[in-house]
Amino acid sequence: MIWVALTGLGLLFIGVPVAFAIGLAGLVGILVADVPLSIAATRMFTGVDSFVFLAVPFYILAAEIMNQGGITTRLISIAQQATRWLRGGTAYANIGASVLFSGISGSAVADAAALGRVFISEMPKEGYTRPYAAAVTVASSIIGPIIPPSGLAILIAAVSGQSVINLFLAGVIPGLLIGLACVGIVFIDALRKRVPMPRPAHTGDGAARMIMEGVAVATLPLIIVGGMVVGAYTATEGGGIAVAYALVLSLFVFRGLDMAGLWRAIMKAARISASVYLLVAASSILSYALNLLGIASWISSAAEMFADSPVLFLFAVAFLMLILGTFLDIGAAILIFVPLLMPAVRELGIDPVQASMVVMITLAIGLVTPPVGVVLFVVMRVGRIGMYPLMRALMPFLLAELAAVALLCLVPEFSTWLPEKLNP
Repeated sequence: MIWVALTGLGLLFIGVPVAFAIGLAGLVGILVADVPLSIAATRMFTGVDSFVFLAVPFYILAAEIMNQGGITTRLISIAQQATRWLRGGTAYANIGASVLFSGISGSAVADAAALGRVFISEMPKEGYTRPYAAAVTVASSIIGPIIPPSGLAILIAAVSGQSVINLFLAGVIPGLLIGLACVGIVFIDALRKRVPMPRPAHTGDGAARMIMEGVAVATLPLIIVGGMVVGAYTATEGGGIAVAYALVLSLFVFRGLDMAGLWRAIMKAARISASVYLLVAASSILSYALNLLGIASWISSAAEMFADSPVLFLFAVAFLMLILGTFLDIGAAILIFVPLLMPAVRELGIDPVQASMVVMITLAIGLVTPPVGVVLFVVMRVGRIGMYPLMRALMPFLLAELAAVALLCLVPEFSTWLPEKLNP
């Protein structure tokens, strides 16, 4: 098993793309287990042969259509309009825009890149330091993959046999909890008058129009999740409806999308979807190899140490995912480790939905922590900021988000209440 880990880490270290590094590590595992290499091709095809995975391209395409249609600027405007009277209002708007944007993009990287270009350049004009503006953007970006519709929830559902609807619903409160953690830090800074008042915002008819546009955009996740809860359609069918709704908004309501933009959205969604499926196929090889080498029994034995304290097991999982998230693609980490962890989770009597939320959020936090936090480097590049000043400004936000993770480990209801109430 050590040779598999060394192969994967070594390939990642020298810059081999994640999917190829994972697939080659899986091939090494198959060789070590003395199984014919031809089984790898079978595992790749069976890995992506899931009806749930059909939903992924639809949600990606819906997000790209709305991005090309200029939805981002409207979300920023509505968030600024709502917080214009508060000290630190633009920082609150940054966090609020991340919450709204999460219902569209489902990606921390997309959130940080899209919102960072605006807020990191605009907030210093009001008196914020550039590192602080970047820190708020980084910290709030991890809400993107948590609040539904979430691509990560689809991946977890596919590899763990859980309901996509339950995981979508379960992501709402934890996502808002992360947002509140960020808001809490800005609130403390506002009390100490470390953040400025925002500049005057638009009022009157323009403000009313922005609010209506914001409501129209925010309706998308409600339509998707609501229809799934009442049984009108599945997650995959909901993805198709999301694409149709995004097209109607972008082409006919906001009129910000032309045929060239639609083609760019389709091409980008196709590339992203292909990379996701390649990652799924490669991860299937590695998961199969690890199971051949006995990692499942090893995890089961390790879980027995926590038989009297399942909460400690959740904290251990959170710590492991936090480390993995710093250097491993978040989708790959889910595809490889969630199938291995879920039997132990169920054996210890932990709700799989709660465990899934802990895994999802800690992996997302790993995206914004060094040494290889992807979102961190995206914002450093977008905002032209060094690592040290950014991390110094980001640290209070990270501590608040880790406190939120601790609450999720200690209080299952934060994750399970909505699924139990709306989809019993």
